[in-house]
Amino acid sequence: MRKTFFCILLLILTIGHSQTDSRLYDIIDAVSAERIEKDITTLANFGTRHTLSDTISETRGIGAARRWIKSEFENISSSCSNCLEVFYQKDFIKKGDNARIVKDVWVVNVVAIQRGTKHPNRFIIMSGDIDSRVSDPTDYTSDSPGANDNASGMAGTIEAARVLSKYQFENSIIYTGISGEEQGLYGGKGLAAYAKEKGWEIIGTLNNDMIGNIKGVDGIVSNVDFRIFSEPVPPTETEQERRARRFYGGEVDGISRQLARYVHKNTKTYMPEMNPMLIYRLDRFGRGGHHRPFNDAGYAGIRIMEAHENYTQQHQDIRVEDGIAYGDVLEHVNFEYAKKLTAVNAINLASIAWAPPAPKEVKIGGIVAPAAKFEWSKVIGAKGYKIYWRDTTSPTWDHSRYVGDVTEYTLNGIVIDNFFFGIAAIGENGHESLVVFPNKILR
Repeated sequence: MRKTFFCILLLILTIGHSQTDSRLYDIIDAVSAERIEKDITTLANFGTRHTLSDTISETRGIGAARRWIKSEFENISSSCSNCLEVFYQKDFIKKGDNARIVKDVWVVNVVAIQRGTKHPNRFIIMSGDIDSRVSDPTDYTSDSPGANDNASGMAGTIEAARVLSKYQFENSIIYTGISGEEQGLYGGKGLAAYAKEKGWEIIGTLNNDMIGNIKGVDGIVSNVDFRIFSEPVPPTETEQERRARRFYGGEVDGISRQLARYVHKNTKTYMPEMNPMLIYRLDRFGRGGHHRPFNDAGYAGIRIMEAHENYTQQHQDIRVEDGIAYGDVLEHVNFEYAKKLTAVNAINLASIAWAPPAPKEVKIGGIVAPAAKFEWSKVIGAKGYKIYWRDTTSPTWDHSRYVGDVTEYTLNGIVIDNFFFGIAAIGENGHESLVVFPNKILR
């Protein structure tokens, strides 16, 4: 009887509160800086991975690089009873499509899918870019090791696959190396279109672009800071949705922003030594990354990257000029830091993949009333739900209440005008879906 009581109590705690999952600490510990260093070194040693570079050589160029990446995913799959579906996804881009496409080229992505047990057609994605470049974006022959930009993100993606392939998840995970980023985000466009064509339900994409540098051009050195870039609302929103935002709020509550907040919260819970910085911007000022094509297609997507960039090591010919060593070479990569950001990705991939789907419909009401009222659609597999709220000026969900296995609830004493709200579904294992901002009004 006593044992039964404690089992029930543990289940209540797990479902009703932000109980931690010890498996995520195991995942953090399993990430290896040594393996990441080895993989970054291998990628850098292909000489150049420019999208237009050699595809025939076994030792140089993007062709050799993507074949090696594919072989690494296949080796991982062999170690987990063929748990990964590994394939190329490619698109043909003609010369002159933009100024950086100076000859016809196949833009080839490497994709590895770890299928979920309950929701095999729902996907959370981790990506790294395969390609590299020097100062001239059309120079596809000069040495361009791209050790940090972006062998670091690619190596992190491979390492996450190694670690997470030891587990089973309810939702599917995609690990992918994407090409054509430096030439115009071509690989991301192709993969996002492929997802639409296949009818994939994309929960979100974690784009890792430069996760290995700790010494900023501004003189700041930090191995704990990192940035999470996210756009405020999807570019695909309708005019009706835009008008509703004006009256009901939600200017900073799009699906990508909720994904960013999820990563922030989960990281602070399991890796409190890290400092995730929520950046309210699609990407760095005037620059781009491979989460953007997914955003353009209406999917949630964020960029995870180092906080302190060094521009002398990005998109540079390898040289010494005025005493400054330019070039994206191995000596500038901090492999322990890349390990930390890989672990950030891995625990968030796992948490989302273990969580139930989010409610599709969330209604809110409480106009001129001393209470906020909610109704939401039931989620199969959810054992309960949590209402989140925050001050309208707060970047994070600061308050929450677990309300059990119900589909409506009233927060008495909470004035709807003064806060923003959202609903998350909670799984039997305690993992939460992304928060859903109300998308309908209770009349």
